[in-house]
Amino acid sequence: MILLKNTNFLRWLIIIASFIIISLILWNTYVFFQNFKAEERSKMQNWSSAYQEINDRSDLEVDIGGLPLEIIQSNSTTPMILTDSDGNVVNSSNILEQKIKDSIKVKKLIEQFKSENNPIPIIYNNEVQSIIYYGNSPLLNKLKYYPLALLLIILLFGAVVYFYYRSSKVASQNKLWSGMAKETAHQIGTPLSSLIGWTEILKSENVNPEYIKDIEKDIDRLQTITDRFSKIGSIPTLKKVDVVKATEDSYDYIKSRSSKHINFEFNAPSQEIKVNLNAQLYGWTIENLVKNAIDAMKGKGHLKIEISSDNKFVFIKVSDSGKGMPKHLFNKIFETGYTSKKRGWGLGLSLSKRIIEDYHNGKIKVLSSEIDKGTIIQISLKLL
Repeated sequence: MILLKNTNFLRWLIIIASFIIISLILWNTYVFFQNFKAEERSKMQNWSSAYQEINDRSDLEVDIGGLPLEIIQSNSTTPMILTDSDGNVVNSSNILEQKIKDSIKVKKLIEQFKSENNPIPIIYNNEVQSIIYYGNSPLLNKLKYYPLALLLIILLFGAVVYFYYRSSKVASQNKLWSGMAKETAHQIGTPLSSLIGWTEILKSENVNPEYIKDIEKDIDRLQTITDRFSKIGSIPTLKKVDVVKATEDSYDYIKSRSSKHINFEFNAPSQEIKVNLNAQLYGWTIENLVKNAIDAMKGKGHLKIEISSDNKFVFIKVSDSGKGMPKHLFNKIFETGYTSKKRGWGLGLSLSKRIIEDYHNGKIKVLSSEIDKGTIIQISLKLL
């Protein structure tokens, strides 16, 4: 318990520390961006002062060289447009000539620059002589998207950590369930061997053969269950099996032990349909589907199994006249732990999905369902 508390405390400490570090990085990036932006505006204000100085010198017919001209020529990164008081383009820097020649594109650029930075007016004799419109430099634009890139990297890193943690947890849970299943199979094996021995003794005691026959059926059933549990967690052996007979055997077993208020129907081709199957695990799936259908009908209704095929697949449909389900549950019912019953672990359909899709490379899904009308679940398996 103490170790668990320490682990949770350390986990939250790491999360909080990571959040603080990320916040500091983003804040410093924002401050740097604003400082850089202010520096660019200062440069553009110097540019406007230099331009005004050159105009003053030209009016006085004084040499316009020196520092003002160097400042004018120093702008090699910031895109800018200089217009007169009537809005006509007088000069531009760091903008493609094709855009400057297109009046529509110039207007769009000016609007864009206005949204990025406030224009700088050039005043001469107390009148606005020209206006400088300037945008963000390429470096500033890259810096603007840096926090987003950083957040994206952090989110991707977090997703990788999350999925790694989740997959590790799922793997650990699967290992636990597999171990429990194998241990259950092992524990059942001991009394099962004893029951087989007692059956042989009963045969020698002239007990009613019908009683012994029923006991042997139950022993066979326990052996099948033991075999199923022992296969969990390991890759099962697949053999060429007639899927019609394998389905019918499991169907008949449940039918003989179910309510007489259920109308059972089995429709299948008369010829064999061969597929690669592990008969024990496949039979477990059919039994799970039939039991779920019976539960959905509350022990009264119509249950049908129908087998058909095309050139590539065989389709096994299990339909019932039960309560049905909304469409958003079509996938959820196959998740481990999901159940609509008051009692149950929600493992049956999850296990069925794993048997069909992971072990047999097939597909199981809810084909259709209507509230208070019933549900059809379909298994698809590749033909040989």
